[in-house]
Amino acid sequence: MLDEIFYIHTKTVENVPLSFRRYLYDTIDWDSGRICITGARGVGKTTMLLQHYHREYGDVEKCLYISADNVEICALGLFNSAKEYFKYGGRALIIDEIHKYPSWQIELKNIVDTFKDRKIMISGSSSLDLQKGKADLSRRMVYYSLKGLSFREYLRLQEKIDIPAFKLEDVMSSHVAISQDLIKKGPILKFFKDYLIGGYYPFFTEGPGTYLSKVLNIIEKVLYEDIAVTGNIKKTHIFVLKKILWLIATSVPFKVNISKMSRELGISKEYIYIYLEYLEKAALINAMRPAGKAYKMVRKAEKMFIENTNLLLGLNNFLRSESEQGAVRETFFVNQLKDSEKISLSDRGDFAVGGRYTIEVGGKDKKSIQIKGIKDAYIAADRIEIGYGNKVPLYLFGMLY
Repeated sequence: MLDEIFYIHTKTVENVPLSFRRYLYDTIDWDSGRICITGARGVGKTTMLLQHYHREYGDVEKCLYISADNVEICALGLFNSAKEYFKYGGRALIIDEIHKYPSWQIELKNIVDTFKDRKIMISGSSSLDLQKGKADLSRRMVYYSLKGLSFREYLRLQEKIDIPAFKLEDVMSSHVAISQDLIKKGPILKFFKDYLIGGYYPFFTEGPGTYLSKVLNIIEKVLYEDIAVTGNIKKTHIFVLKKILWLIATSVPFKVNISKMSRELGISKEYIYIYLEYLEKAALINAMRPAGKAYKMVRKAEKMFIENTNLLLGLNNFLRSESEQGAVRETFFVNQLKDSEKISLSDRGDFAVGGRYTIEVGGKDKKSIQIKGIKDAYIAADRIEIGYGNKVPLYLFGMLY
């Protein structure tokens, strides 16, 4: 059986891109014996694990890659596969797409507890299912979450422009100098436009002709394979989830009105709350709350955004007017800051960020009337190469990771 598994491993690790590594790679403690990498579908979790295989091992007899949904693994069993491999001296095991294995929590726990001197690295796209198992495994695994490409990473991968990540404080205080350096490297506004349309997922390198269909396929897989299974939702109810996504994508902006949604969708308010929570945990939407409200409670959300601009434009490719472009800008801004900074809705500007900044997001002609007189208040302005004073180019908020 191992010879078949070794053959699949060999074919999988071929032609892995090694020159570009994601922002998360260098923050992971690879010396830890138990690592779990979560993240939305298509963001590059498998590639990152295989890059580590090449960098650290490069030999199937030292480290084995398996996918938990592979027919050979399902036939032998996850625990038995690990036992068989470690019996012959294997030092490390990479288990990809672990959430697709039916009893993964039990068998992973048994693997970790039995083979204490071996390294176990796992990944899974279904944040919903992995979150359910996290309570039991939190003392056994170190968890990391991978986002899609930042604008900075896109520039590195697509345009070979290498820029260090900046802290938010550096962007706010030194945005003019940073922008002056960036615009010397090429037409930054064109690059930014391309990124907003088709640069969030690393598979854009496989060709623009199939990119949109792959983005839409992510939505289908998340709905039918992740949310439906984990939430035990009938496939006939997936239509309601799709309609919620469509409502959010086509409203500018989408202000949460649970009673109205309940009437329009023909389901109870309680189900609306449940479905919104599923969509947020599955990384299809971002729920924004006012400052001071319970941060994790979707019931306190006042605005909803599609998780990233590529998903947004895939769901609604008619975003052309200036008001509709506002949805694209705010979607980008929330997406790039939400994991690294505490971000909430602001009473006067659009967003309160990091417990310090008030930020209004707009076009190049956006005025500062709404934030006038507020300390540490800024405009994140689209379609400008260089800002001045408290007016910061929007694209610079894509340089944070």
